[in-house]
Amino acid sequence: MSIAIHAPDVGPPDFERIRRAPKVVLHDHLDGGLRASTIIELAEQTGYHDLPSFDPDELTEWMQRGANRKNLALYLETFDHTVGVMQTTEALVRVARECAEDLAADGVVYAEVRFAPELHTTRGLTLDDAIEAVIEGFRLGSDGTSLTIRIICSALRHLDQSFDVAMAAVRWRDQGVVGFDIAGPEDGFPPDDHLLAFQYCQRENFHITIHAGEAYGPKSIWKAIQYCGAERLGHGIRIIEDFHERGEEERTLGRLADFIRDRRVPLEICPTSNINTGVCDEIKDHPIDELIRLRFRVTVNTDNRLMSNVSMTSEMTALAEAFDYGWDTLRWLSVNAMKSSFLPFRERLQIIEHLIKPGYAPLEAWQSEPPL
Repeated sequence: MSIAIHAPDVGPPDFERIRRAPKVVLHDHLDGGLRASTIIELAEQTGYHDLPSFDPDELTEWMQRGANRKNLALYLETFDHTVGVMQTTEALVRVARECAEDLAADGVVYAEVRFAPELHTTRGLTLDDAIEAVIEGFRLGSDGTSLTIRIICSALRHLDQSFDVAMAAVRWRDQGVVGFDIAGPEDGFPPDDHLLAFQYCQRENFHITIHAGEAYGPKSIWKAIQYCGAERLGHGIRIIEDFHERGEEERTLGRLADFIRDRRVPLEICPTSNINTGVCDEIKDHPIDELIRLRFRVTVNTDNRLMSNVSMTSEMTALAEAFDYGWDTLRWLSVNAMKSSFLPFRERLQIIEHLIKPGYAPLEAWQSEPPL
């Protein structure tokens, strides 16, 4: 798939132009991005009878309505059905293939997609079987496109398999797995419950990102960084709770926020998902703009494309409309994400220099010198 921008299409950011611009996503869940029609077909093939509807439109509406309940624990309930149909090698290969196809069609040139192998073992698959199937699906779906796609293996923070998942992730590091994560309900399940897994990854020089600062505040972020060695923060949006008022218009950073900004710890921010889980009511109220203005290492992400009814294009378009962002800001966000990826340095640089910068160059030229 070509991501080249042709002169007649150069103009201000809008949905179609942003779709064709090169984008990077670091926080996207495999089980949160299925096509509704695929869920139904897999349910019929595998004998899964618990779907709330077998009509694609009705199922999509149910998923999105169920996720948009302003509470992370309720948001996570919708995943019972997607995970329920992802229990065979064939199903995982298909879902992963379609994920890569959909991201490539959306103009994504680099993606790190996470999934929890332990959720896909109820019909006899092992952790390694699940990982191998997803690797194969990503290979099939990205072949012949501009997309480079890698896997982050997530463990569930409320379960006890994190060490096994971490070891499995490291076993597949040379076949496409680039990092380890913990996900699931944050409140009541602190990241340092899984220190053995994180210390194992550290000893193996393996990358770590942690869901933190989504449904719980700065203490969760602090533990993720200082106890567990997180290189990136999955969401991390509640770092704003460590901002302090100083006068009517001035804000100062607390010690944790200051540390995160100084160390350039990337924030994997998912704006629409944050609205779904109750961080704010509308995009225009989202704290991402303040974080960008304060020069935190902000990245923009989808989280769950089905449940939140989003794509990278729609997220960037919503931000451009809400905060009047031009191409320079959208390019900055894309480069931020690529610089923050878990690819080796040379591969990161190659994508920045050969895909992202050339893709934005004509757009930024339009912005600095608008056509008459």
